[in-house]
Amino acid sequence: MTAWRNWGRSVLAHPTSIETPRDETEVVALLSRAAGDRRRVRPVGAGHSFTPIAATDGVMVRLDALSGVRRVDGHEVTLGAGTRLRDLPALLRPYGLALENMGDIDTQTVAGAISTGTHGTGTAFAGIAAQVTGLRLVLAGGGVVDCSGTVRPELFQAARIGLGAFGVLTEVTIRCVPAFLLAADEHPMPLAPVLEHFDQITAGADHVEFYWFPHTDTALVKSNTRLGLESGRRPLPRWRSTLDDEAMSNGLFAATCGLGWLVPQVVPTINRVAAHLVSTRTFTDDSYSVFTSPRRVRFREMEYAIDRDAIPEAIREIRTLIQRKGWRISFPLEIRVAAADDVWLSTAYGRPSAYVAVHRYHRDPFAEYFLAVQEVLLAFGGRPHWGKLHSLGHEQLRARYPRFGDALAVRDTVDPDRRFANPYLDRVLGP
Repeated sequence: MTAWRNWGRSVLAHPTSIETPRDETEVVALLSRAAGDRRRVRPVGAGHSFTPIAATDGVMVRLDALSGVRRVDGHEVTLGAGTRLRDLPALLRPYGLALENMGDIDTQTVAGAISTGTHGTGTAFAGIAAQVTGLRLVLAGGGVVDCSGTVRPELFQAARIGLGAFGVLTEVTIRCVPAFLLAADEHPMPLAPVLEHFDQITAGADHVEFYWFPHTDTALVKSNTRLGLESGRRPLPRWRSTLDDEAMSNGLFAATCGLGWLVPQVVPTINRVAAHLVSTRTFTDDSYSVFTSPRRVRFREMEYAIDRDAIPEAIREIRTLIQRKGWRISFPLEIRVAAADDVWLSTAYGRPSAYVAVHRYHRDPFAEYFLAVQEVLLAFGGRPHWGKLHSLGHEQLRARYPRFGDALAVRDTVDPDRRFANPYLDRVLGP
């Protein structure tokens, strides 16, 4: 056996082997052998999920070699499933295309991002899986199938956010848009008016999110407006982006997190100083450069989608909870929004949603904080992000996803022997 750890250092697995097939033919052969040997198989992307979704004591399949553009048909681009999001700008540039929306991290593979429900922010924009129009995957017995909204639509709906439970993805077709710019406006605001005017603020630009620093009254609001390429780039000077995104957001933040871990009593003071250091920034750059930013400080994360209207009350309750428990929380909360979509296992299925993400430095204890915040968010209709920490089981999740039973029925059809199962999937989907 060999050891494997995820990025957040929250999972340690010991697969019997880690395979890196060079093409789809080798994926087929691998799964055929695993079926004959009755070994379980788990696909893994970049290891950026905080849950043990990829962990296995069987065969772990890395898809890194299945990368790059396969086909382009108008705005629809077919990619190898192991393509990293960070490589997409260069791959799509010759075609004048871009992803419609992105999260704030680009280390994931395309397959991993859609399989766990990665999303960005914007009241009119859904997660990456909702941009998917076709999938190609290898089933448990080694058969290769294509699916879309018209070809095997039930499998398509289940596998778009499929947790790797329906097959090993080899190709993903995504509906892209013409390349565009984002005009970014980042500024601190008092938390109270951000919550009071949450609907107006999030409707005031195409992509809006805010961060709240516990133990302070300050939020950092990030608003991004979509522009055509003809508007022209006005990026941050290199010195400013290096200072803000590397020296402050990564270097200094890592140091203060480490200090807070050693001496928790100083965390409120550190957060108040950090909130005062947050400055206003306005710039215009390529969409992917604005959507994403480097994250070098390791952390653990829980994120829930709730009814959008409930955000002000939910954040106030979490703030009161932190004060009452006397916790010292160094990481800010991140709040984003998303449009409703029709992906069966999407956190935004059938409802406009808002996301509350809580983090802890990877050395800090997290369970008590996460479980207590989880209880607050469950009361507001919360649905947990599939790649981030939570404690729910399949019976609780069934009640929160209207098409949960339909997805399980597809699983019974394509993987009756549970070739792709592991303890995490047993918990969240059932054995």
